[in-house]
Amino acid sequence: MIMSRLRRVLAPLLLVLFLVVTGCAASEPSRWDEAQQQTSGETAVSEEATSGGQFNQFFPEGGGGYDRVFTQEKDGFAQASLKQDGAEVALLSISDTTGNPQAAQKFAQSSSNIGGYPSVQVGSTQTAILVGDRYQVKVVSKDDSFTDGDRQAWLEKFDLSGLSQL
Repeated sequence: MIMSRLRRVLAPLLLVLFLVVTGCAASEPSRWDEAQQQTSGETAVSEEATSGGQFNQFFPEGGGGYDRVFTQEKDGFAQASLKQDGAEVALLSISDTTGNPQAAQKFAQSSSNIGGYPSVQVGSTQTAILVGDRYQVKVVSKDDSFTDGDRQAWLEKFDLSGLSQL
């Protein structure tokens, strides 16, 4: 009887003591905490970057069996998914390179152009052009049926002259 009472009182006391001790213990910082401290105060996008919403007007419309669906918009960047029969076949994007000069530098040695703008091919699935020495317009194939020729054709469908005036 006394042991039974002792167990009923002692068990909750030990549980409370355990929770207090472990709850108050200092925890090791995670790798995410360290990364946050290193990047605090830094911005990934230049303050001069164009608002992503301003890019939307320069994207080509859907049509010809394709649907364009905007998927992302933030300062310095806008992206749309290009779908055919409900399946994503490509990603279309415009990014402002003011915060990432290396993105613009890769066009300096370009020997090809699309729509009068220097172009580069990245791997076998990406084609990009640099408009107005500032805006990178890119098409990325997400399906094998969407070829380099398709990427080039869709790059020319962007309102490139309008974008160059931005």
